[in-house]
Amino acid sequence: FVQIVKRYIIQIQFADQKQEFNKRPTKIGRRSLSRSISQSSTDSYGSAASYTDSSDDETSPRDKQQKNSKGNGDFCIKNIKQADFGRREIEIAEQEMPALMALRKRAQGEKPLAGAKVVGCTHITAQTAVLMETLSALGAQCRWAACNIYSTQNEVAAALAEGGFSVFAWKGESEDDFWWCIDRCVNLEGWQPNMILDDGGDLTHWIYKKYPNMFKKIKGIVEESVTGVHRLYQLSKAGKLCVPAMNVNDSVTKQKFDNLYCCRESILDGLKRTTDVMFGGKQVVVCGYGEVGKGCCAALKAMGSIVYVTEIDPICALQACMDGFRLVKLSEVIRQVDIVITCTGNKNVVVREYLDRMKNGCIVCNMGHSNTEIDVASLRTPELTWERVRSQVDHVIWPDGKRIVLLAEGRLLNLSCSTVPTFVLSITATTQALALIELYNAPEGRYKQDVYLLPKKMDEYVASLHLPTFDAHLTELSDEQAKYLGLNKNGPFKPNYYR
Repeated sequence: FVQIVKRYIIQIQFADQKQEFNKRPTKIGRRSLSRSISQSSTDSYGSAASYTDSSDDETSPRDKQQKNSKGNGDFCIKNIKQADFGRREIEIAEQEMPALMALRKRAQGEKPLAGAKVVGCTHITAQTAVLMETLSALGAQCRWAACNIYSTQNEVAAALAEGGFSVFAWKGESEDDFWWCIDRCVNLEGWQPNMILDDGGDLTHWIYKKYPNMFKKIKGIVEESVTGVHRLYQLSKAGKLCVPAMNVNDSVTKQKFDNLYCCRESILDGLKRTTDVMFGGKQVVVCGYGEVGKGCCAALKAMGSIVYVTEIDPICALQACMDGFRLVKLSEVIRQVDIVITCTGNKNVVVREYLDRMKNGCIVCNMGHSNTEIDVASLRTPELTWERVRSQVDHVIWPDGKRIVLLAEGRLLNLSCSTVPTFVLSITATTQALALIELYNAPEGRYKQDVYLLPKKMDEYVASLHLPTFDAHLTELSDEQAKYLGLNKNGPFKPNYYR
């Protein structure tokens, strides 16, 4: 009886499958469908308007009129309807950003940023949203644009817009959109910024170029990237820096945490999400052995990759050698490596000559802030074919059939193609908030028109706010020990020149 029932069930299932199969497209229809899929997956670079998900509305946000639930329309984002989803992401981020949340509670009553009008240009992610809402809780008004055309989380931008923030950003902006968004942040009748929070220096550059008179009322600039800091020092050296600037990138709490630990985890995440590559046994060359390069090399070595390093600085080069990496010139290994990663903050590190010599299937990506390290412009020539494989992944094909895999068009890999660890960004964001508070409240004359590092006491304060997360207990110096070392028992414990 049991066998009869089983045979009966199998016959029913087979009949259902046969009936379902007959509903499917005919042979001609299936062939057409296959051809359309093939064509859409191999669109040339020129036909790819953006890298946003194809399910999104393709209308440019600049052509939309959107308002939040309170009727405010002073923003330009992808879709305000994603606000609830973005709010949940922000709430998750808050759990991993204890110092910012503590700062809100400790300083909210004092409102140390009351009257501050902060214009910002950073990656717009859930972590940035926690920072922006903290600045708002401390009394600041904020207007924000994105510092990278691919790193914006659309749902987070929607949540911020719904919360009343003036945000101008969406994932997949064009170059024209990028500068338009920055201009919308800055150029508003009746609103004059008095503080700048920048990541990469583009916002500062735009104000210098288009609205130089604004610097008469701006109290200071806070900059967090290698590239942006380099630009500030250039302005200072040329005598063109109009206001004090705080170099957050070289703060200990940024350099030794965000640059190192963030990249150590996110380099693998970005490469896996885009290429599904296995790291074991792969030959990888990492260009640059600063903190970012150190993090990338450590992660790849732990996964079993054979890692080479290129460096210009003999100190960093010696560190790479002592850490067990082979120091080479890029020209020596370019034909054999499987993955090329740039993280120098420089320009033209990987030029067309090297791209031409790469092996078939070589993965090329950048972990530096700007898209200047890989000479992507040299690949936009008639003899090369671009194929879009998936979001942020392109095949660039040579006439002989060789192809390389280019990620995020040479822009910052981790924030363009994946995410970054929230906790370590809490350290950087808290440092940024304290730098804004310091510059905004500093008495006239404390800071001149130059670039400054955050005092070590503030670095140590940022670090101390994160220790309770680990149930960590600091040892306290005795009076005798403090006297012996010549230190205050409460710090600072490192000299200002310590990095």
